[in-house]
This record gives sequence, structure tokens and C-alpha cells, in this order.
Amino acid sequence: MIAIFDYGAGNLRSVENTLAELGATYTLVRHSAGLRAASKIILPGVGHFGQIMRALDEMEVRGAFIERIRAGVPFLGICLGLHALFESSEEAPGVCGMGLYAGVVRRFPQDARVPHMGWNNLEAVKPSRLLAGAGAAPWVYFAHSYYAPVTPATAATCTYTLPYTALLEDGNTFGVQFHPEKSGPVGLAIMKNF
Repeated sequence: MIAIFDYGAGNLRSVENTLAELGATYTLVRHSAGLRAASKIILPGVGHFGQIMRALDEMEVRGAFIERIRAGVPFLGICLGLHALFESSEEAPGVCGMGLYAGVVRRFPQDARVPHMGWNNLEAVKPSRLLAGAGAAPWVYFAHSYYAPVTPATAATCTYTLPYTALLEDGNTFGVQFHPEKSGPVGLAIMKNF
């Protein structure tokens, strides 16, 4: 069963609609028992880094997320769900992320128009299971003001004033800065690959 984690915000309905269109079985979960029962986990994110991390701590699920990811359960973080995998974010100084990947999520430079909103293409930097069949330099939909750094786990970048991680893929761990649930047929293919 795929668990979509509901922390009280996020883009749940669009993610649910996408999974339903694919015929996938899923459930919304709000506790660690639901995460521990899941065969795959999706953490959609819309909002503020501090908000999501405080919600995960108040719900006492941070440890369960880390435990399940380290145990090899396939995990997909969408937008803010990708940011949560890192150590911290400039959006919420002093708030710790899950720390599964080194680095700080940063705000686009002051001269950039933010949020970066709309369609942009992905630039693959290594083979990706999520992008299988998506074609060369697929176009996907973004809506964000902060970006994850490029790391050894980066599978695809996007350039908006500077290159950043648009798709992280590391064993069972996947994170996307874009919104596959709003990216048309390419996004549907990416969700199907997950």
C-alpha cells in the first residue's frame, strides 16, 4: 500500500487524483503506524519548511520517516517533501530537516523573480528510474522560491538563475522539486515509475 502522509497541508488532492488515475492503491496516513505499514511513502509538500518540520515533530513521525527510508522503503518527497530530506533551509533558520542529505536549502538570489513558477525542463545528470520513458529534457511544472543543492544523489537538475536539484534519486529515496501531479503526461509517467 502507498501511504500519502497528511501533515495538515500539502497538495493531497492532486496527488490522490494522480494515483487514482494510475489505478494505484493508496491511503492517507497521519501517524507512525501508518508509515510503518506502508510499502511506499509519498510526502507531498506545499507551504513553509518550518511548518512541515514542526508538524512532523508534533505528530511524532520524524523518526518513523527516517527509520522507514533507511530500511529501504521507497520514498517520494514532492517539493517541500524533497527539502525535508536535507539538513536545514534558509526559509526557517534554526529548524532542522531530516538530515538524510548534507546541505542547506537556499532561497533563489535576490535578483531572481520568485517564486519560480511554471514549466521548465529537466537536465539529466545520471540515469534515473523515475525518468524512464520521459524523453530527453522533459518539461515539468515548478512552483518554489527555495531550492535544494546539487549533491551526489542528484539525478536531474533544472536551471533557474543557477542549477539546482530538480530530481534526487538514491536507492529507494526519491525527491522532486517539481510537481509531477501538475506536470501532465510526463508527470503521470514519473508517478507511474515510482
